[in-house]
Amino acid sequence: MLKTFSMTDIGRKRKANQDYVYSSERPIGKLPNLFVVADGMGGHNAGDYASRVAVETIVERIADSPEQDPLCVFDMAIRFANTRIRELALESPELEGMGTTVVAASCLDGCLFVANVGDSRLYVVNRSGIRQVTRDHSWVEEMVRRGGLGREEARNHPDKNIITRAVGADDTVKADFFTVRLEQDDKILMCTDGLTNMLEDEEIRMILDGARDIVEKAEALVRAANENGGKDNISVILIESLEEC
Repeated sequence: MLKTFSMTDIGRKRKANQDYVYSSERPIGKLPNLFVVADGMGGHNAGDYASRVAVETIVERIADSPEQDPLCVFDMAIRFANTRIRELALESPELEGMGTTVVAASCLDGCLFVANVGDSRLYVVNRSGIRQVTRDHSWVEEMVRRGGLGREEARNHPDKNIITRAVGADDTVKADFFTVRLEQDDKILMCTDGLTNMLEDEEIRMILDGARDIVEKAEALVRAANENGGKDNISVILIESLEEC
């Protein structure tokens, strides 16, 4: 049986929480479990609306899908969510320009299947260290890949929050997909950039190693992000006991 815990926090600077998380250890459609994190963008209430609609639509489509392949299920569901957000934005001028990041995962037969759009992240953490599985769809990440920015310079760059892909941003959306073979001591962390902009990867690993249980680990991550400034909403999902998946 999987051991999971999720939480979201408004942070210390924002007036609203535009993050949305979904966590189910029980089957959703053909998937044995499902975990989703989204970070909305847009003026007024559009950001929190976009993230909620995206996650709810993804869950609904996965529940109804006859498809067996997790990555195909994710692809279909994310595309459908993109279309839904575009339609809603056209119907209401106050929702124009809304969009959201999405990172989704499901654990099956010792493997983790992952889809992501935007800069919310999924990590695998174990005795060897911490490894980011997803790849940020952001302007600074593109510059790092091209050699135009160093990793430390990118972390503190004023444009680090500009993302190059989002669900709802364009008529079509392209997600990245990953399959990870899991080991028994692996821990999975899914999070929004409200965590990763406040904490270095190694700080995250040390917090996870130092806390006693999964609830304490999640609470410690959120607390540390707030203590470092809490400039954005902070959301995390932690998944453990992977030998059972």
